[in-house]
Amino acid sequence: MPILPTLDFVLTTVQIHQNPELCYGEHKAHDAICNYLKALGSYGITVIPEAYGLETSFLAEYGDGDGEVVDFCAEYDALPEIGHGCGHNLIAISSIASFLGVVAVMKQTKVPGKVRLLGTPAEEGGGGKIKLIEAGALKGTTASLMSHPTPQFPHMPAGSAGIAFGSCLAATGFLANFIGKPAHAAQMPWAGVNALDAATLAYQAVGLLRQHIRPSDRINIIVPEGGTAHNIIPDKAQIRVNVRSETLKEMNSLRERVEHCMKGAALATGCKVDIVPAMDPYADIRPNESLCTEFTRYMGSKGMDYYCDLQKKDIGAFSTDMGNISYEVPSFHGHFFIPTPPGTAMHTEAFRDAAKTDEAHNIAMSVGKGMAVAGLKVLTDDRFAAQVKDYFEKDKKLR
Repeated sequence: MPILPTLDFVLTTVQIHQNPELCYGEHKAHDAICNYLKALGSYGITVIPEAYGLETSFLAEYGDGDGEVVDFCAEYDALPEIGHGCGHNLIAISSIASFLGVVAVMKQTKVPGKVRLLGTPAEEGGGGKIKLIEAGALKGTTASLMSHPTPQFPHMPAGSAGIAFGSCLAATGFLANFIGKPAHAAQMPWAGVNALDAATLAYQAVGLLRQHIRPSDRINIIVPEGGTAHNIIPDKAQIRVNVRSETLKEMNSLRERVEHCMKGAALATGCKVDIVPAMDPYADIRPNESLCTEFTRYMGSKGMDYYCDLQKKDIGAFSTDMGNISYEVPSFHGHFFIPTPPGTAMHTEAFRDAAKTDEAHNIAMSVGKGMAVAGLKVLTDDRFAAQVKDYFEKDKKLR
């Protein structure tokens, strides 16, 4: 694959890691990537900052409308306080590398079609890809690809490089705001309606519900509000809930059962409850068999062994809005392992530090090549593109 300019690229990736920004506030990352791509003027890349009505999204594209369209998704948001403890800086650079690699091949060989780099902000709970879907960003897209760094998964064989054919849990979140009636807790407690009692009862009801859910289901709760003074019957209390299941359909069913716990607790205590969404639903990933197989084939030819058992998806307990894209178009969302100290978990300072090493950077570059090869096959092989689409249509019937 042709070599593209590297010095400014390395400086750009370092800048992203050193300047972590939260969802929808990724202005420095947005500008750094756009400025780098604009500087490659001789490559004929069109760069559109602030794309699709989002200040920190962008679109870069090369090619024409005659043929297939392949997107690479770049994430670059960080976590509060921890920074890039999820390694989104590596996601960005691997997708940028994929995009530029395909551009270079298209420029030399006149491959028909179009390749695009889609800047996708706010993966960490903000649902940036969902907003892009709603804005029509995927219209005409044949396939969409990205890959995520992680520590070595303990259930994977030693020496494995990552996972190609995998999924995740669908997830959503909501707030349950309980409203009661205040009263003096010592002088006239009978005159109050205790909102904290409702929140406590709801918490216990969910605890009992956990006995009757699937082993892969997750219900996580915190109580951000439960009163302001010990001598006042709390008239307000709040529960924040996150619900996860293996599929979007199962997640919606579980969410409804959890909401019933909230409503039942309100009824039992005489409170009112207002349930409001706190997170757009993230769908499970629907990995495309053909894309995963081609990525695995190429990486294997370079001595990197990726898990790709088409009879059994590896299902991680994480969630991502890339799942929503996989419900819209054929998609690839791999995981690549980077070296970390023993016991390192995601969303930690230790993983943040591992994500900035030269070794992690080099692994991300190799992953970028693998995704570029898979994307190029969509553009150059009509039979393969048809397989990608056919698998996607068959998968839709299983949801």
